[in-house]
Amino acid sequence: MKNILFLLLFLSTSMFATAQQNYQKVEAKSGDGIFTLLRRHGLNYSEHAAQFLELNRENLGKNNSLIIGKTYLLPLKTTETGTAATEANTAKAGSTATASSARVLNVPLFGPKHARVEVKDQQLSGAVFYVSAGHGGPDPGAIGKYGSHSLSEDEYAYDVSIRLARALMEHGATVYMITQDPDDGIRDESILKMDRDEVHYPNKPIPLNHKQRLRDRTDVVNGLYGKHKGAYQRMLAIHIDSRSKSQKIDVFFYHHENSAAGKKLAETIHQTFTSKYKRYQPNRAYSGSVSERSTLYVVKNSLPPTVFIELGNIRNDLDQRRFVIPSNRQALANWICEGLLTDYNSSKGK
Repeated sequence: MKNILFLLLFLSTSMFATAQQNYQKVEAKSGDGIFTLLRRHGLNYSEHAAQFLELNRENLGKNNSLIIGKTYLLPLKTTETGTAATEANTAKAGSTATASSARVLNVPLFGPKHARVEVKDQQLSGAVFYVSAGHGGPDPGAIGKYGSHSLSEDEYAYDVSIRLARALMEHGATVYMITQDPDDGIRDESILKMDRDEVHYPNKPIPLNHKQRLRDRTDVVNGLYGKHKGAYQRMLAIHIDSRSKSQKIDVFFYHHENSAAGKKLAETIHQTFTSKYKRYQPNRAYSGSVSERSTLYVVKNSLPPTVFIELGNIRNDLDQRRFVIPSNRQALANWICEGLLTDYNSSKGK
C-alpha cells in the first residue's frame, strides 16, 4: 500500500514538473502589452489573459503592464471549453469550469473594474446566450452629434452588450460575446471614445464588407450552437437606430416570422420594458414595439432563436440620454436580462 501511495505521489509530482517545463518563456519588447504579446504567439487574449496574469504576477508593472526585457511565461494552449463570455471565467483561463460552477469569475474582457464577477444565483444555469453588438471594427455604425462630440453606434451598443453579458453571468448563464474589444471593458464615461480594434469571437478581424461581417458572426454563432445542442440557446443582436434628429423612439424588437421562440422572447423583453417604464416614468407611455423582420441577415440565418434590439435613435437629443448616461446603459442591460430570465423560466420543461 505504501509503495502504491509513493508511486502515485511520484507520478503526480513528475506530471506537475513536466507541466511547469512546458511553459514557453518570451521576452517583452518595446510597445508590448499583454494583448499584443499573446497575439504574437498565437494565443487568444480572451482565453489566456487570466492565466497569463496568474503565471506572471510577480513580474508585472503598474496596472499589469509588461516590463521591457523581462521574461514572461506563456499559458499553455487549451481546447475551447464552451464557457462564458471570454472562456476565462475562473481565476485561470482555459479552465474546464463553466460560469455556473464557480462562485466568483474573473473575466478580463469586462475591464479591471468589472472583471470580478460574483455569481449571485443559478437561475440561468444551463442557458446559453450569444450577445452581438452591431457593427464594430472598421464600421462605427450610425453616428450622432452630442454637442461637440460624435457618438458612434458600435461603442454604445457594445457597452450595453457587455453589461448584459456580465448580468447574465451573475445568474449562472453561459455567455458568448460575439463582438469583443480587448481594451475597452465596461466603461463608465458618458462620451465613449471611438476605436476600430474590435474583433469577432474568438479573435478574428472584423471585415469591412458588410455582408461578410454578418456572415462571420452567424457562422460563429451557428458553430457554437451545435456544441450546445439540446440547451436553451438565444441570440441577442444589439443595435442603435439612426433616424431624423427630431424623431424620438423607444426600444423596439425584431424577430423572425417563423420563429415562435424568437417572437416569445421579443414579446417577453418588451413586456419587461413596458412594466419598467410604468414604474420609473409613469407620466409617459412606452411606445416600443415588437415586429417581424425576417430579412435581417442575423435574424434570418442564426440557428438559435434571435431577437434584434434597437435601443433608440442616436441622433435624437432625448434618446441620447439613454446612451450617454452610464446608469441608463446599465438599466438597459438589466431590463433585457430580466426579460431573458422570465423567458428562460417560462421555457423550462417545454
